[in-house]
Amino acid sequence: MISKPMGKIDIRTVDVVKYVTPLREGGSLPAIVKADDDFLYVLKFRGAGQGKKALIAEFIGGELARAIGLKVPELVFMNLDDSFSKTEPDEEIQDLLKFSIGLNLGLHYLSGSITFDPLVSVADALTSSKIVLFDSIVSNIDRTAKNTNLLNWNNELWVIDNGASFYFHHNWNTWKNHLDKTFPLIKDHVLLERATLLDEASKAIIKALDKDTIEDIIYKIPEDWLLSESEPLTPNEMREAYIEYLNSRLSKIDSLVKEAEDAR
Repeated sequence: MISKPMGKIDIRTVDVVKYVTPLREGGSLPAIVKADDDFLYVLKFRGAGQGKKALIAEFIGGELARAIGLKVPELVFMNLDDSFSKTEPDEEIQDLLKFSIGLNLGLHYLSGSITFDPLVSVADALTSSKIVLFDSIVSNIDRTAKNTNLLNWNNELWVIDNGASFYFHHNWNTWKNHLDKTFPLIKDHVLLERATLLDEASKAIIKALDKDTIEDIIYKIPEDWLLSESEPLTPNEMREAYIEYLNSRLSKIDSLVKEAEDAR
């Protein structure tokens, strides 16, 4: 594992003590669980469809969004033991729990939150612009009117579900082909029409995402999530690839701004 000095980001690790209920509207069947700190979390499982790569994308995306000033539920690493699969009657959930023993990812559960509705929900121009550019940077294909992955909670807009980002990491043999690309799919972004302050947002993002911040986030990815016998890269090489990719995106942020403006 790459050795780096302790950064500003501090991710807590908690243990799951109670499986509360599955969230069946989510394609990967996340669940509301209770942890040993007595808080409720939405648990994203390592044994779900996209596996550990979805957790990595969720983690990097969530902490990058937080770093640029967006509202993101607290992310925690969650230990899941084998006791839950043994008592779960639903076979589908039982298998998911069995394949997810170990370290998973949790998002603090925002009780009473409402799914963002583009027809009636409020989102200011600067926040919208930051989210649009953020999704261009992380290549998030899943923030559309069909599936907004945004919540309104306490009269604020919260960013959730970044697991579809960094899709290049599903084929490490070709990841460098993505370094020179922009993100044309931004044309489908749910907040694009409201993103009228893209220049201002880009300046804030560049200021927030300095070298140390990016590296701090990437080095916090659990080593276990990066280990795979089927991958051509080592965990250290993957970390360096994420860093190079993000730096490449930030270096062309003016092009991402223009692309979004043209699409709008």
